[in-house]
Amino acid sequence: MIQVAPSVLSADFGNLQRDVEEICNGGCDLVHVDVMDGHFVPNMTIGPVVVSAIAKAATKPLDIHLMVENNTFFC
Repeated sequence: MIQVAPSVLSADFGNLQRDVEEICNGGCDLVHVDVMDGHFVPNMTIGPVVVSAIAKAATKPLDIHLMVENNTFFC
């Protein structure tokens, strides 16, 4: 089965709630969230506060891709 999981990295972060609601209303199956800590991978992107905001706006399950070292990012 094919599932559609748009990444919020393509969202307008100034209108994150709007963009998350649009993809959910548009028929996505999951909302893909890349979490990077700046150590395991060189980029730093979305942290726990933003993931929480995305979860509140989403009506579909989150597909979270953790690219973190020793899971210390959330501690």
